[in-house]
Amino acid sequence: MKTKESTNLLLGLITLLLVLVLISVIGWVVFKPSEPVIQGQAEASEVRVSGKLAGRILQFKVEEGSQVTAGDTLVIIESPELNAKLEQANAARSAAQAQNQKAINGVRSEQIQAAYEMWQKSIVGVDIAQKSLTRVKTLFESGVVPAQKYDEVEAQYKAAVATEKAAKSQYDMAVNGAQDEDKRAARALVEKADGAISEVKAYLKETHLIAPISGEISDIFPQRGELVGQGSPIMNIVDLDDMWVTFNVRENLLGSMKMGSEIKAVIPALDNKEVTLKVTYLKALGSYATWKATKTTGDFDVVTFEVRAKPVEKIADLRPGMTVLMK
Repeated sequence: MKTKESTNLLLGLITLLLVLVLISVIGWVVFKPSEPVIQGQAEASEVRVSGKLAGRILQFKVEEGSQVTAGDTLVIIESPELNAKLEQANAARSAAQAQNQKAINGVRSEQIQAAYEMWQKSIVGVDIAQKSLTRVKTLFESGVVPAQKYDEVEAQYKAAVATEKAAKSQYDMAVNGAQDEDKRAARALVEKADGAISEVKAYLKETHLIAPISGEISDIFPQRGELVGQGSPIMNIVDLDDMWVTFNVRENLLGSMKMGSEIKAVIPALDNKEVTLKVTYLKALGSYATWKATKTTGDFDVVTFEVRAKPVEKIADLRPGMTVLMK
């Protein structure tokens, strides 16, 4: 009887011990501290496409999701004002070219001939005035005519000589054509008009916006037919070959995350694919991201760091916005 009681007591103690062990195991499993998981997000470099001039969207050559190569035409902007300015610039050049040609060609042959005839007429006038002066001088020296008459004839002779010189100068100008200064001024007007045309044509090239980089069209902002202002964003291009992952990590969890170090992470969207990343950027965020201490003693404020890491090898199907987890 006593042996049976001892056996039952022993079984009870063993059962109690097993229950205590089971409870301890369950408690450890349930309440054990979980390994912290740091969540990041995939990002890619992005270029915003905008135009230098205002106009109306005439045609889109691409759509969201299209793959483009640097130099591809993305959108055509209509700008009637620029076409009108080009016509004005061409008209101004035509006028300047006509002035330049006139300066090069010089005076017309009819004008040269007229100047020559005026010069010859003035020569005849000098000859007549000289003969009259000779006769009057002889009479004056003989005392036949007064001194006033002699002075009048002498003045007429001098006026005829001056007229002949002026006519000769007019004829020489007609033969020689425009002065070098006038020719240079005419050429400058043509060059100025050419510059205006080049400027307008340069702006006309901006009506066809091209892709500055190769990548994927992620966003298109205006609709076809809408007016866009100068410098207004029209679309974004994402360079999927230049991607990285951004983590916000508290400083007490940085561990071995140093500049140039490699870390392991998984991507849930790619069937938890494990990838290797290399830390390329490490910077403390502002005070808004600081974890404030809750205890007055024995604790400290924890600063949050922004960590950027690039894939060591290109990750297929990785897209901007995908979640990346790191333990």
